[in-house]
Amino acid sequence: MRWAELTNGKREAPEPLEGNVVATVLTGTLVWAVLFVAQLPFYGWYADRGHEWWIWTCLAGTGLGLFGLWYARRREAAIRARKERAGDDRD
Repeated sequence: MRWAELTNGKREAPEPLEGNVVATVLTGTLVWAVLFVAQLPFYGWYADRGHEWWIWTCLAGTGLGLFGLWYARRREAAIRARKERAGDDRD
C-alpha cells in the first residue's frame, strides 16, 4: 500500500524544518573525528579481529563531514545573497 492511498491525498506535507545546518554538520563531523582519533590507538586490536574498517569508516565520516561543512556554508551564503538581492530589487 502506498502512502497516498493510505491518506487519500487529504494530508499535506509539512514545511521543512530550517535550523542551523552548519552547526549540525559541524557537530556530526566532530563526532566522527573524535571517534577516529579515539580508535586509532587500538588499530592492532581491530586488525586482529578484522574490524579495522570501523576506523576507516570514522575517517570517511570525517572527510564527508568536511565536504558537507563546505557545502552547507556555501549554501547558506547563496541563500543570504539571494535574499539581499531580492530586498534590493524591492526598494
